[in-house]
Amino acid sequence: MSATTETPPAQAVRRETTPTPLSAAERARLERAFTAPRTRFLIGIPVAILLLLWSFNGAEFNFAKLGQGTVNMGEFLSRLFPPDFGKFGTIAALLVETFQMAIVGTVLGAVLSLFVAFAAASNIAPKWLYYPARWVMNVIRSVPDLVFALMFVSAVGLGPFAGILAMTLGSLGSIGKIFAEAMESVDRGPITAMQAVGASKRQVIQYGVLPQAAPLLVSYTLLLFEGNVRGATILGLVGAGGIGLELTTAMRMYDYGHLSAIIICIIVLVTAIDQGSALIRKRIT
Repeated sequence: MSATTETPPAQAVRRETTPTPLSAAERARLERAFTAPRTRFLIGIPVAILLLLWSFNGAEFNFAKLGQGTVNMGEFLSRLFPPDFGKFGTIAALLVETFQMAIVGTVLGAVLSLFVAFAAASNIAPKWLYYPARWVMNVIRSVPDLVFALMFVSAVGLGPFAGILAMTLGSLGSIGKIFAEAMESVDRGPITAMQAVGASKRQVIQYGVLPQAAPLLVSYTLLLFEGNVRGATILGLVGAGGIGLELTTAMRMYDYGHLSAIIICIIVLVTAIDQGSALIRKRIT
């Protein structure tokens, strides 16, 4: 009696553990993964090597000179110790200003970049709008942020406001392109289904594109914020607010202890922001 009750489960186990034969198409796909590289790939390797050597020569990259300069670099680093935190109050106030600049610049830059991305995504925007939007982003991306900072400093004067405007405008070229590519990479299935039932363009974007692209958009916004914190320290070099001006002054005055304290505080701030961003990205992905 017990033997008859155990036979069907045993047969089911044997059926489940039997490997399913591969189809011809699947077998061909797996075999292609181990085929020899194509001819154009083999030709591309020496071309890439020649291009790299040509770039090394044109850029005057010299390993010997780098080795000789390590002595000077070591001497410079030795002057940074011990750090002098005697002006920690000034450093903290300027770091807070830098942090505030990064927050405002990131929010404004992300919002404006999102609108530009709608016009620069090929699966959303019409052709007459897609190409001008891409061209505008290419122009903005080709101009350094320091040039924008100098332009806004001359327009609104010295201070963090000019730096915020420079960060906002610079974000349109970089993060706007990434936003657009994130929207272009979404699954076309839900979009096609919504278009088939007569959904409007707004409904397609709201229910078909944004829900799929939202994790990437948030992750790229956090990356923009980290970059703006570092960028704000550089914009201060031209008087656009932040701690950059204090950093430049310490270097010009050969106040290496104060310079070291500034660098350490910037590293701590950037590290804390990076860790916080990593925690947020883990929750949304």
